[in-house]
Amino acid sequence: MSSPPLGVAYEAWTSGAVPDWLNKGDNAWQMVAATLVGIQSMPGLVIIYGSIVKKKWAVNSAFMALYAFAAVVICWVTWAYKMSFGHKLLPFWGKAGPALGQKFLMKRAALPATPHYFHNGGLETAEAEPFYPMATMVWFQCVFAAIALVILAGSVLARMSFKAWMMFVPLWLTFSYTVGAFSLWGGGFLFHWGVMDYSGGYVIHLSSGISGFTAAYWVGPRSKKDRERFPPNNVLLTLAGAGLLWMGWAGFNGGDPYAANTDSSMAVLNTNICAATSLLVWTWLDVIFFKKPSVIGAVQGMITGLVCITPGAGLVQGWAAIVMGVLSGSVPWFTMMILGKKVKFFQLVDDTLAVFHTHAVAGLLGGILTGLFAEPSLSALFLSVTNSKGGVYGGPGGVQILKQIVGGFFIIGWNLLATSIICLLISFLVPLRMTEEELLIGDDAVHGEEAYALWGDGEKLSIYKDDTTHHPLASTGATQLV
Repeated sequence: MSSPPLGVAYEAWTSGAVPDWLNKGDNAWQMVAATLVGIQSMPGLVIIYGSIVKKKWAVNSAFMALYAFAAVVICWVTWAYKMSFGHKLLPFWGKAGPALGQKFLMKRAALPATPHYFHNGGLETAEAEPFYPMATMVWFQCVFAAIALVILAGSVLARMSFKAWMMFVPLWLTFSYTVGAFSLWGGGFLFHWGVMDYSGGYVIHLSSGISGFTAAYWVGPRSKKDRERFPPNNVLLTLAGAGLLWMGWAGFNGGDPYAANTDSSMAVLNTNICAATSLLVWTWLDVIFFKKPSVIGAVQGMITGLVCITPGAGLVQGWAAIVMGVLSGSVPWFTMMILGKKVKFFQLVDDTLAVFHTHAVAGLLGGILTGLFAEPSLSALFLSVTNSKGGVYGGPGGVQILKQIVGGFFIIGWNLLATSIICLLISFLVPLRMTEEELLIGDDAVHGEEAYALWGDGEKLSIYKDDTTHHPLASTGATQLV
């Protein structure tokens, strides 16, 4: 019996913009997923950064995130996309080139370095060719690159020179992010070795956590006064940003099968299971050891859960997502709340928002646990290396844990080296750190703007008749005294 004819809405070539390889559902989901990830950065992390810091740094912190997002978009389409997902230049790097021409962007998406071969030369897994145009792929990967730099910014808030940040963004994207992306996702040596990183536990979170910590070392600490007291200026706004971050993770992990398929659904569910478990565990630990449930602590626990599940979101079963949530709510909690306060090394480096603990520790933990819990049939839906599976499933699964550790150490080593070199190069051109006067005053000195009007229509309530004579630097710009 012949199949009924397709409705016209499902047919190819209904117009010149609907080629026969285009799957409208996959394309729609991929663009929605990209938008969700973009919303995580802007406004999600912009809101979090602007509200979780001391009031005098709200504008600067939010603006660092906003600037990074915009700068990455231009660098990405000009040269960085092809360095991450183009033709192979080196085992860990693709060939640079623009992704701007209509002929390139309108053709079917393809990752040319991803065909995987057996040792005898036979094809094991074909080139990745999703059923949507290259323009969709370029944008989807762009928002991942952008959020990596936005996350990194959390380590150097409240003291890094904005001019230095403007130089840091394109340099780090070019010489650090693209290496991890090509090595693990674009067809580099870790991709073909079979290291598992479903959605960026290593490419994004481990790299930004390590690089943020490294940059914090080179930039130096906040002012002594800020390190001693740095209260959030608006906890409720922090929760609003956290909600955008959590819900946006559906696109972060659900978009990485490059299709609206069953594995995408599994990834989204596992993401929420792990995040919820981690938030609860972190809160319980706060209550048990510090006698009070902390809202900021709950947000940190949510983030560590989201980060931990990311490398294995579509590769593990639901029960494994709960186990990963328990560990992501406790291991980073221990490194942050116990080791962070006792180990001199952690006290020496001023990581403003503890990005090392929430992203580097949680990302590496998730990568190793993925090597332990990756389910064989789920792995077969996604990975280029056939017969991949986690350690709990026996056979070659134990080797997978070793691969995950080696892959993690490569990302750590490269980011330590690249970020250090970038910071040193920038320091020869402009200071990495703000001036002491800027550190004392904050947003008004750096941007001429403040987050909140304290009196009337932008005026300040002062005990002095002439407020300007008592400021170390005169107020300028949008917060100019009236």
